[in-house]
Amino acid sequence: MNAPNERPIEIMLIEDNAGDVRLTQEALKENKVNNTLRVMRDGESALKFLSQKGPQQAHPDLILLDLNLPGMNGQEVLSKIKSNPDTGSIPVVVLTTSRAEEDIARSYSLHANCYVTKPVDLTQFLSIVRAVDSFWLSVVTLPPKDA
Repeated sequence: MNAPNERPIEIMLIEDNAGDVRLTQEALKENKVNNTLRVMRDGESALKFLSQKGPQQAHPDLILLDLNLPGMNGQEVLSKIKSNPDTGSIPVVVLTTSRAEEDIARSYSLHANCYVTKPVDLTQFLSIVRAVDSFWLSVVTLPPKDA
């Protein structure tokens, strides 16, 4: 197992459901992993943020992406993130309520790094977010910043 990342980890959560945002924030806070969470409520604002450049503009280390977003859906967002050379190496975890086989297959064909179905149960949801957090932020070696 790799040592936990030394630097603060930047996580972008692309999620429009306020309850799921709050639960994700709580689960990440409980794990006490050195991270910051940037919440985007829709795909357009997330892509706009990711397209900005400059010294103050660092890309996130990990993106948690819901598929059911207003306007541009999550798969369109995923496609744009993964097809852009500036953002394509950022790991994207699809975190959604959809269990549809076509959503799962399409997400992987668009190069999602993993697909996690959100459970309806509060305790299970917190457990899933903690597991994602633990795996991606403590076990995995993430790409270097701006790789």
